[in-house]
Parts: sequence; structure tokens; C-alpha cells
Amino acid sequence: MRLDKIYTRGGDSGQTSLGDGKRVPKYDLRVHAVGGLDEANAALGVALLHVEDAEVRGVLSGAQNELFDVGGDLCLPEHEYKKAPLRITAGQVARLEQQIDHFNDALNPLTNFVLPGGSPASAHLHLARAILRRAERDIAELAAHEPINAEALKYVNRLSDLLFVLARYVNARGTADVLWQPGLSR
Repeated sequence: MRLDKIYTRGGDSGQTSLGDGKRVPKYDLRVHAVGGLDEANAALGVALLHVEDAEVRGVLSGAQNELFDVGGDLCLPEHEYKKAPLRITAGQVARLEQQIDHFNDALNPLTNFVLPGGSPASAHLHLARAILRRAERDIAELAAHEPINAEALKYVNRLSDLLFVLARYVNARGTADVLWQPGLSR
């Protein structure tokens, strides 16, 4: 892939191209879903500025790359292609589950809901998680109207779970979590 020119003027009329070349409005459900992934990826980039743990940084960097893969998957509608398109696989989802279990094993069990905060890294991971949850809702809405690769939706769901666990992990293995105190201000 080579981008020689950043602007094309192709979107000036409020339309954009999907991966198969089809022109659609910029508010199309598929474009909206991919845009949410882009926003979540940007939030992950900010979170990475605050994460010092090398293992966590590696996981997050891999997730950033794979969010582009999810976007690539979703920008190509489900139909026959001469060459097999990039699709998220069950193996990628399973790897996220392994990562969730690995990092969660180092944490004490939750006794209450966790509020975003504690450390800058944790707060930014919670923000990325919340943005990713919104993207997940957009993908689910797309899936209700058009066929998509089901593994893409599963991947985003698991990644948001992983971001929650990592937000706790970078909060001194959960000991610096900020816990919700129901009715505190009553």
C-alpha cells in the first residue's frame, strides 16, 4: 500500500469508498463502525504514552495493529472476492481470551465496580475501553442490517474486556483501583 497523496477530494460530496470500491454516504453504518474503531485506536495511542510495563505495551501495540485489521475486515462487505479478504479469525479472539486470563490472574477478585482513574495509564485505558464499547455497539447495529464476519464483533468485545483488565493491571495490579461507593453523596 502506498499513499502518495493524502487528499483526493473524493469525499467532498459527503461520500466515501468502501474497500471494494463501492461509494457510500459517510454516515453509512459500515463507515460509522469503522470510524469508531479509528477513534478507539487513537485513544489506545494516547494510553500507550502513559503505560510503562513492557508486556502491556506489547499487547496494546498488537491490539492497535489488529484494530486496523478489524477495520479492514468491516470495510469489505461480505460477498465473493477473487482473492480472500483480510478477516478476523477465531484464533485472534482466543488469543485475546488468553491475554485476559493471564493479566486477570495477577489481580485480586473484584468486590465492587471500578471507576475510571487511579493512574493516568489506567484512566486512558478506561477511556479507550469506553470508546471501543461504543464502536462495538455500532458494529452490532451494522450486523443487524448487513452480514459481517461474526469474529470481528467478538474480537472487539474481547478487546474491550482486555482493556478493562489491563486498566486494573496498570493500577498497581488493581490495588490502586478507584472503587465505586454506592450512595456516597446521599
